[in-house]
Order: sequence, then C-alpha cells, then structure tokens
Amino acid sequence: MPSAALSARPAEKTILEDAPATVASPEVPLVISAPAEPLVPPPVKRLEVTLDWYPGPEHALLLIAREKGMFKRRGLEVALATPADPSVPAKLLAAGRTDLVVGRQTQLHLLADQGLPLVRVATLVDTPMAGLALRESVLAGSPSEISYETLTFGYIDQDGRDILLARALAHLMDISAALDLVETREVNYGVLTALREGEVGAMLLHKRFLPPRQWADEGIATRLLPVEELGLPPHDGLILMANRDQINGKRDAIRYVVAALEEAAMWIVNHPEKAWSIMAEAEPLLNDPNLRETWKDIMPRLALRPAAVDLGRYRRFDHYLLEAGLLERGTPAERLTVDLDGQAP
Repeated sequence: MPSAALSARPAEKTILEDAPATVASPEVPLVISAPAEPLVPPPVKRLEVTLDWYPGPEHALLLIAREKGMFKRRGLEVALATPADPSVPAKLLAAGRTDLVVGRQTQLHLLADQGLPLVRVATLVDTPMAGLALRESVLAGSPSEISYETLTFGYIDQDGRDILLARALAHLMDISAALDLVETREVNYGVLTALREGEVGAMLLHKRFLPPRQWADEGIATRLLPVEELGLPPHDGLILMANRDQINGKRDAIRYVVAALEEAAMWIVNHPEKAWSIMAEAEPLLNDPNLRETWKDIMPRLALRPAAVDLGRYRRFDHYLLEAGLLERGTPAERLTVDLDGQAP
C-alpha cells in the first residue's frame, strides 16, 4: 500500500540539508569616503617697497594696487615704507635692506655710474616731473633776462644738483659749466622755509606740480620752467628699482608686482575720481585741496605699461650725461633697466 511503502523508505535529505551552513558576509562598499583634506592657501610672498618720500599722487599705481587687493590676489603682501631721509632708500636697496625702492631715472644713471647695483624694473611716471622754480621777485622779464650769477639755487639731492640743475643752467646761460658760476645750497626738504626766508631765489624740484601751489598759499609767487623745456632729453620721472645682484631670487615676485601695477593703471584710467577717493581715504595726508588739484596734472602722466622699457631712451640719456661730463664711465642700457617679461600672471 502506498502508505506502507513510504514509511519503509529511508528518510531522504534535501540538497539544502546536505549543504554546509554559510556565513553571511558584510557588503563591500564600492566608494570609500573620507573627510576632505583641508585647503592650504598658497604661500604669501612679502615684499617691502621704500618710497622716495611721503605718499603722493605720483605713487598712485602702488597705492591703488595695494588698496584694491591687486597685490594680494597674486600672493603678495606689499608694505610701503616712508623714509625718514629721502637720500636713504637707494642706499638701503644697495645694501639689500629693502626689496624695491621708488626713485628717478636721473638718480639711477648717477648711482649706477658710481657702482651701485641698481636696476629699473618698472616705470610709475613715464614723463619728466622736475622743474626749475624761480621767484617772481627775481624775474626782470623773460628767463633770458635774469642775472643767474646773482641767485642762490636750492636743490634737494645729488642728481637734482649734478644733473638736472647743471643742465638747466647750461641751457639758460648757454655755458656748459654754468653750475660753477652760481651759488647752490642743499635744502633737503626744507624748501618752503628756504624760499620764505630768502635763502634761495630759485629751486630745482624733482616734483614740480605741488610746491608752487603750496608756496602761493604762503604768498610766494614763482615761475616754473619744466626741465624738458630746458634742454634735457625725455626720461622717466618716477621708476621702481631693484638690487641687480639680488633680483634672481625675487624675479617672480617682482614680476607679479609689476603685473599688479599694470592692472592698477588700467583701473585708474577708467575710474580717476574713485581712485583719488580711495587714495585720500587710505592716506589721510593726501586729503588736501592742493594735492587734489595736483592729481589732475599727474594722473595723465602715469605709466600705462609699467613693465615696458624703451632701451633707446635709457641709452640716449646715459650718452647725453656722459657727453656733458656728468658721468665718469656711463652704463649700458641693459644694465640700467630690465623687462621681467611683462606677462600678467
């Protein structure tokens, strides 16, 4: 009978019963996640730029680049230092105690001829800024009618006397050694006092735009003669200089500085009024009506391409000074100035 047959048959084991027991394995993730590595900001390169004197409108490229964050965006922290003595910056640079200094092309030719390792890396103002100021009280009419031998000429520093004043007088008096025929006095930056007290009847100014306005407020009337109208060849009025012997270790950083200056120049051209407001707020000494008027004269003279260099201009000016007997040896243009390639990083 079916029931008996089933009961007599040995018990059958299913495949599942014979199979060994399995141990469940944890799932293996396809993506392993971990906390993100913290972002490390790029290293900041710190540079010090020593100005030629107190901040002024002529330093606009440096001031706007600093205030608008144009240095910072390039990984730079640029400090602008004001010297206690205007004759000190070039010496500090030559000694390696500052990274860059603001100076003049005339100053560069003179100091390079004396063996100082200075080189121009950028131009801040690409037109002459100097002028010879004559007191109205000494004028008898036109400049050609003045008895220059009776005047005392004030000057601020060496290139002012030995280059600018020397050549201006040579032009006015039509005598190559005219400087030997007049009395000169170094007044440093006590120009106003020297004029007010009658110590000088004329003054050679490196920056001719502001002082006559200030003197007029003091009741001192002057007539200004721009140096480029007194026989001096075209030259840069304000430049940025580096130590030639130390430039390789700072080449990229200086290139970034120059690129920031070019960005600042473009911004100033587009926003001259805003630029002045920013500078006057950042440097309270600039918040002065006379300086505000000076900005109108200086702004158009700012270098739009600070990196660009005209080697011919530097070569011609050095040759001019050498021919005039104001330099001993002269310096090749390639050692006076350098273009660090001008590419904006």
